[in-house]
Amino acid sequence: MAVERPISAPSTATLSHPQRLLGGGTSGNERLTSTVGAILIVLLAAIGVTIIRIGQLLSVHLFVGMLLIGPLALKLASTGYRFVRYYTHDAPYVRKGPPPMPLRLLAPLVVLSTLVVFASGVILLFVGPGARGTWFPIHKISFFAWVAFMAIHVLAHLPEVAHALQADYGREARRGSTMQWSGELNGRAGRALSLGGALAFGAVLAIVVIPQFGPWLSAHRFHH
Repeated sequence: MAVERPISAPSTATLSHPQRLLGGGTSGNERLTSTVGAILIVLLAAIGVTIIRIGQLLSVHLFVGMLLIGPLALKLASTGYRFVRYYTHDAPYVRKGPPPMPLRLLAPLVVLSTLVVFASGVILLFVGPGARGTWFPIHKISFFAWVAFMAIHVLAHLPEVAHALQADYGREARRGSTMQWSGELNGRAGRALSLGGALAFGAVLAIVVIPQFGPWLSAHRFHH
């Protein structure tokens, strides 16, 4: 009697291009959100250093602030996508479930403070030092609120960030030795492209607006 051989799962080498770029499901979305969160932690640390030494690092503060817009947009998009899929009753996202209730309550505050701090910063950059009296207090207060909310958000998600980095960019993921057909592992190339695209967008945006730094740098030197 013939013995049936089990059909092995196809390796990533057999995946189609759309599957490599767009796959991943709920786990892929979580990994993308966590990895871009890790990038934001690094950039936010850089922003913190520039605030401490704002006299010497104002230009760096402005540049990194604009650079952050790309990764932040990707983070809002990935979390917004999960939100929409869950509340439109998409089966995989319903099975995965929502974040814990404290984080769900915190999320609107994180999003609102993010939008206010960056919108006010961009307005300040383009309107110039003459708007300092109007927009700077809004930018300053919203920044401190944003840092507080983000600190809680980041600490709550640190284990997920570590797992996402190890899963997508750890030794085994780079070697590809264990990458079998799995809903969790599809789409790694797409996630890498999304991250690279967000950073490139932010960098191009920051370079384009460098001429707008001049009035602020001049006003800052005059003030000191």
